[in-house]
Amino acid sequence: MDKKLVIAIDGPAASGKSTTAKLVANRLGYLYIDTGAMYRAMGLKAGQLGIPISDSGSIAAMAEATVITQKPGRKGVTTFLDGRDVSREIRTPEASQLASDISTIPAVRRRLVAQQQEMGKDGGVVMEGRDITTVVFPEAEVKVYMEASVEERARRRQAELARKGMPATLAEIEEQIRARDRQDSTRADSPLLRAAGALVIDTTGLTIELQVEMVLEEAFKAGARRE
Repeated sequence: MDKKLVIAIDGPAASGKSTTAKLVANRLGYLYIDTGAMYRAMGLKAGQLGIPISDSGSIAAMAEATVITQKPGRKGVTTFLDGRDVSREIRTPEASQLASDISTIPAVRRRLVAQQQEMGKDGGVVMEGRDITTVVFPEAEVKVYMEASVEERARRRQAELARKGMPATLAEIEEQIRARDRQDSTRADSPLLRAAGALVIDTTGLTIELQVEMVLEEAFKAGARRE
């Protein structure tokens, strides 16, 4: 049996879902789609244009005129905003907060959800974000929810930023993560939730390798071909 599955992974910031999703996609020969990067790119554009998030009408018009695409790269995916590579620009703490802010606007979510559904309609994708299992692909063959303690997530994010030459204190990052969690979990439109039937993985004490194997086992049970 060899089915081209939709593997949907949700979870809060720095829970390990991006790294796991990339490796799972690589193992299966699937396309990895980073939906969070799409919201980060949209938030980046609003910030660069000086459009306040509170101006939902202008944000909606901007979203309709914006093209965000992704292509496979050596380190996962490269994200293009209106044809420009913004992969590095969207990885700052500020871009993370802009993504969370702009994701509360229904028109933005509708625009990006439609793009995500088009990208994954034929299966063979590993898609991660915050509403993939509940809104984008609620009928996905494999649903996973990844989580970890705030302290562990802050340590991971601090290490990631340090590697990119963007140092920050643990206290700063923990506060940003807590604020992002609150906003993502309480927004009216498509809040971060655990989907019914999703495999829940607490990654606090797990290696990346074990996380990947747990998701792959779910995929194999759902009909993915073993290499």
